[in-house]
Amino acid sequence: MCHFAVGIQARLDALAAISAEAGALTRVYLSPEQARADALVGAWMREAGLSPRLDAAGNLIGRVEGRAPGGPALVLGSHLDTVRDAGRYDGPLGVLTALACVAAWLREDGPPPFAVEVVGFADEEGTRFCSTLIGSRAFAGRLDPALLAATDAAGISLAEALRTFGLDPDRIGEASRRPGDILGYLELHIEQGPMLEGTGLPVGAVTAISGATRLAVTLRGEAGHAGTVAMAGRRDALAGAAECVLAVEARCRAEADLVGTVGAIEVRPGAVNVIPGEARFSLDLRAPDDARRVSALADIEAAWRAIADRRGLGLATTRTHEAAATPCDPRLTEAVAEAIAAEGHPVLRLPSGAGHDGMAVAALAPIAMIFVRCRGGISHNPAEFASLPDIEVGARVMLRTLRALAADHVR
Repeated sequence: MCHFAVGIQARLDALAAISAEAGALTRVYLSPEQARADALVGAWMREAGLSPRLDAAGNLIGRVEGRAPGGPALVLGSHLDTVRDAGRYDGPLGVLTALACVAAWLREDGPPPFAVEVVGFADEEGTRFCSTLIGSRAFAGRLDPALLAATDAAGISLAEALRTFGLDPDRIGEASRRPGDILGYLELHIEQGPMLEGTGLPVGAVTAISGATRLAVTLRGEAGHAGTVAMAGRRDALAGAAECVLAVEARCRAEADLVGTVGAIEVRPGAVNVIPGEARFSLDLRAPDDARRVSALADIEAAWRAIADRRGLGLATTRTHEAAATPCDPRLTEAVAEAIAAEGHPVLRLPSGAGHDGMAVAALAPIAMIFVRCRGGISHNPAEFASLPDIEVGARVMLRTLRALAADHVR
């Protein structure tokens, strides 16, 4: 029986109706749609017995005090913003499951021994200002004030958007929490990958959030006439790039939990009858262990240099992004694993290849994550789907984890 899941799904559906686009789900940071979503979720927080507020960055925070008012809190949550043309589970499932679990916990067990906060982070996806984790970085005190000058596609700065939303950009630092404010952070999220489905399991315990390196790569050869330059004399930048892409694939297939993606490529001059003189492409390389990622990157770059030398091409790389891996806390993760086992399921421990708000919150406190199986591993897509039975298991695991942490706290 899906005691939790039916209510959670109904709220997911109601939240998904709040969108900037008819027929598609789009809800970006500091938009009118965010305000409507905050009002709706805030009402659900009050109904559950929490006191909601917006912090200076626009994060929605519902709090219930523990036995010592004003004390540090266990934080649960995820994000309420979406990508464009999104699915309805990525982010909101974590917020609404946390809210359902806290409501049941308060109703059945009474006041918790410590404060609990359910947070709907305002901007995890980075859809509007092309900078991810704005909400959780502000929460963790890790937001660079220079980002206030960033602009969206309409030329509106983050500072202007905050003012329009009713917030003061000069006070965004007030969203920052101190390490002593937070006991720990627990986030439930759809897996966004195929491992749980492949093993036939509804939930898993996350071990780490993968770190990522992104590069912009340029190969320079020599453009020439497609009909008159002999194959043996060519310095074809695109042929070199193709070989470089295959080198990435070969290196990453050789090691578990290492993934490399060339997601963009551009060729110049880009004419059907001209040998490509220049090729530009991207690399996104991720692993749950930084040493392995660094080692793989060194191997890939060495392979690229050999390809470029053999083909007579110039090679230039620019690092455009670097994020360290974020390990989950062993004690909190063990509490999640014990809850999964107590619910009668084998425990699969797995890394997250996608980024999450926990990456930022980890600067403040220990973190843990519960993954819920999603059909086909599909996410950032209207076809994104988690079943009611799997949502139910996820909620029961979270509630059991909360009760275990409370029992451990009072011992």
